[in-house]
Amino acid sequence: MMNDPVDAAASKRRGRPRNFDRHAALICAMEMFWLKGFDGCAISDLTVAMNINSPSLYAAFGSKEDLFREAVDLYGTLEGEATRCALAGPRNIRDALGAMLKRSVEMFTRGPQPRGCMVMLGALNVSADQKELRALLHKRQRQIFDMICKRMKLAVDDGEIAQSVDIDGLSMMCAVLFTGLAVHAHDGAGRAKLNSAIDAFIATLPVTGKSRTAPRVAAGKKAP
Repeated sequence: MMNDPVDAAASKRRGRPRNFDRHAALICAMEMFWLKGFDGCAISDLTVAMNINSPSLYAAFGSKEDLFREAVDLYGTLEGEATRCALAGPRNIRDALGAMLKRSVEMFTRGPQPRGCMVMLGALNVSADQKELRALLHKRQRQIFDMICKRMKLAVDDGEIAQSVDIDGLSMMCAVLFTGLAVHAHDGAGRAKLNSAIDAFIATLPVTGKSRTAPRVAAGKKAP
């Protein structure tokens, strides 16, 4: 369904050669969606941010919904990779989770206007009738939980956390903290305050103080 009065004209003009950097325009769209959410973004907001006209937007990306999907995918590539790297570094479980959460806080509070997490907060700004977009965001949220849970299970395998610990519950607690950090960052909480909450959570992790394996080493690096 068309989202703007110019759609009819846009459809007629599709197929014209583009004279703009599509990837750069997508980054600008991602930033705007991140700031305002899907429902809060008008086509005019996007065209101004991307520095293109609406016919060019439709010709290059198809629709507002398609553009949002690509923006979410780009966000997952850029920011999700940073999260994965933080969890996979040569650290114990406390250091790994602390690095991941503090890296996220840095991302949430970056720039003159804090934005929180595009994925965690995005579903709150997508209307109920946009079922496919909500499902996409919920899938991304689950992926964040799965990454945390996988790292927790590695800590159990390494002997850092006892086998008797409820890993799913502990991982959910961490994911809830992640979401809370995003919400409070979006509402203007300072980085120091958010990092203090992370330190308090990390201190409660039920680590044994033991490890059956050598410290984990990031891919491509050799142990000393």
